[in-house]
Amino acid sequence: MEKKLFGTDGVRGVANIDPMTAEMAMQLGRAVAYVFKQDAGRRHRIIIGKDTRLSGYMLENAMVAGICSMGVDVLVVGPLPTPGIAFITSSMRADAGVVISASHNLYQDNGIKFFSGNGFKLPDDMEIQIEDLIINHRIDALRPIAEDVGKAFRIDDAIGRYVVFLKNSFPRDLDLQGLRIVLDCAHGAGYRVAPAVLTELGAEVIAIGVDPNGLNINDGCGSMHPEVMAAKVKEYRADLGIALDGDADRVIFVDEQGQEVDGDHILALCATELMKTGSLKKKTVVATVMSNMGLEIAIKQAGGKVVRTAVGDRYVVEEMIRGGYNLGGEQSGHMIFLDHNTTGDGVLSALQVLAIMQRSGKPLSELASVMTSLPQVLVNVKVRKKAVLGKIAPIKAAMDAIEQEVNGKGRLLVRYSGTEPLLRIMVEGENQERINQLAEELAAVVREHLGV
Repeated sequence: MEKKLFGTDGVRGVANIDPMTAEMAMQLGRAVAYVFKQDAGRRHRIIIGKDTRLSGYMLENAMVAGICSMGVDVLVVGPLPTPGIAFITSSMRADAGVVISASHNLYQDNGIKFFSGNGFKLPDDMEIQIEDLIINHRIDALRPIAEDVGKAFRIDDAIGRYVVFLKNSFPRDLDLQGLRIVLDCAHGAGYRVAPAVLTELGAEVIAIGVDPNGLNINDGCGSMHPEVMAAKVKEYRADLGIALDGDADRVIFVDEQGQEVDGDHILALCATELMKTGSLKKKTVVATVMSNMGLEIAIKQAGGKVVRTAVGDRYVVEEMIRGGYNLGGEQSGHMIFLDHNTTGDGVLSALQVLAIMQRSGKPLSELASVMTSLPQVLVNVKVRKKAVLGKIAPIKAAMDAIEQEVNGKGRLLVRYSGTEPLLRIMVEGENQERINQLAEELAAVVREHLGV
């Protein structure tokens, strides 16, 4: 079945416009409570956390009402990174976790995504089940009464619990003494956690993006704007810069020279270090179809291999579990260290990189040079509908021509966004100017036949 509400990472949209309304949040709360309320002999509990955007208050209260109306208790933790919700859900033995966040989007958007009790994101079939309960009104008549209605509680020490968890992921024989770090928290969910962790481990932290007002999340800052952090690294002569996104499940770095180090390079340097110690399971890294071919080349040269999945960190995690792997991620900065956490975690990923830097004594620029990226271009085209591209002859012909030209020396990847009316065109090859030209030529054909 095709999903109608859920995209690649939960339900997302403009806050207060369908489907991201208080009414839908309440329905989602009722449906997820029903799905996870399987044992009638005990009280059930669901964790709810959020990022810092204004609409989080509205959606949080609606979710609480929906869950409680189905006879399930709610534990509210307030602003906390998405991976923090996954951790709290698992460590408190809750039945499920809810994150209210639109990740790297600006404040007017919001989203709702779910974790099962083990801290992993829900599989497609469970999301389809939740959709079915809502769309076909299968639970409208289910109304517990009297003492069977749920209660809501606030967890005041969630941040402290998560800070301790993160610090425990860092080698006990190391600290961050002597490192000057520029940290950009995007005015998002990591604005309290990330500075606390790095400071308590001994780093000198220059924190920016730590003054959320509900409207400034991801606004010209964070992982979507690493140039801000890069300028600060140069200004303060810092050892590196670390930028999180709004819900702190992804991270982008800049080295001591102010050069960006993306998720592919981080995967390459972490994988090669783990292989040296025999800690990379099956000598394999899981990446998505968006990762640069340079990652495959670097891992192969180190004696390992790359397995690719569809775009989305949930698909990376599913493949990691299926294949028994412990490192995976995306070019965008989602990195999953499955030995430590169940989902992408920006702060935890940063700590793994910092540990490698401290143990090796090498700067980030030298460590990241283990991989060389092939030239790559990404063009987004706004479309009026998500048609099957292979059935539109001019678009198919343009795609075939590009694939024939770059065969063996690069790649063409064309896919629709899971959350926006966009077609993403990615071309990789040996010459930047030529792949730019190829991408724009294909984008022009798409605009002619599918453009808004």
